[in-house]
Amino acid sequence: MTVAVALLTTALVTIVALLAATAAGKLARMDGASYPTALTRAATAFAAVITLAAAVAGALATLLD
Repeated sequence: MTVAVALLTTALVTIVALLAATAAGKLARMDGASYPTALTRAATAFAAVITLAAAVAGALATLLD
């Protein structure tokens, strides 16, 4: 059961990160940025969401031990 919850949580975080990256790239293009700049902003948003999720998971793991 724990493995299933971990896999579902990982999938959810990945989907949220992809949605945030897509939105950041789309907003950058709407703002007039070039494709490489929009891709860079999307990658930055994706990395930020993944980093934030890892930080929250680490903090919760420390509190729950």
